[in-house]
Amino acid sequence: MNQDEMSLVEHLTELRRRLIWVLAVFVVAIIIGFFCAKPIILFLKGIPPANGIEWNVFSPWDTVRMYMNFAFVIGLVISLPVLLYHVWAFVKPGLKEEEQKASVKYIPFAFVLFLAGLAFGYFIVFPMAFYFTTTLSHSLELTETYGISQYFSFMFNILIPLSLLFELPIVVMFLTRIRLLNPFRLQKLRKAAYMVLVVAATIITPPDAVSAIIVSIPMIVLYEFSVLLSKIVYRKQLERDQAWEAEYGS
Repeated sequence: MNQDEMSLVEHLTELRRRLIWVLAVFVVAIIIGFFCAKPIILFLKGIPPANGIEWNVFSPWDTVRMYMNFAFVIGLVISLPVLLYHVWAFVKPGLKEEEQKASVKYIPFAFVLFLAGLAFGYFIVFPMAFYFTTTLSHSLELTETYGISQYFSFMFNILIPLSLLFELPIVVMFLTRIRLLNPFRLQKLRKAAYMVLVVAATIITPPDAVSAIIVSIPMIVLYEFSVLLSKIVYRKQLERDQAWEAEYGS
């Protein structure tokens, strides 16, 4: 077996080891999520838009499904920093020393952006979607009977995609740092990116133009902010490259 094959095997072994670590932390976090689910659910029952709603279960599995959903989301939140760290550690050997130090700083910001996406989804987008469906039910003179499992599944289907979309600036900065992206490429992709973001916002929100616009605007602002961050990272890279060439030659 040659050196390249050995190197590939070593990379795959390291990848498997890190995946095992992430999965182990995720399982432990899910177990923690089961214990945290009840107080969080009771808290959410007391704040809008859930307060005043009579919740029901339509099958013996609804309560279990609800606990599973909350345990999964709580586990995702808890294990996200560990996942980000292992992604960074896996690609670290291919980065320069200054790139290693700079990229590891992205981990706490990625976690904060994920929480910001959760907050934006719950306090802005989810109430709009819930209000839309409630208004539509009233207009059709329907009696609203909410199943607790269906309620939270509807909520998580909005919150999780938005939280992942809020990671866009960090992903762009990281890919720019490892030289897979640059601001010029992002600018060329602007129209296509806008279309993808608008479609995503339309899917997440109720089927009305106002809600789609309200969600699309922050998504587009996030993209432009990502382009700005990419420009900053790219400019610093060029400055370092020029300084290196001035000292050591091209």
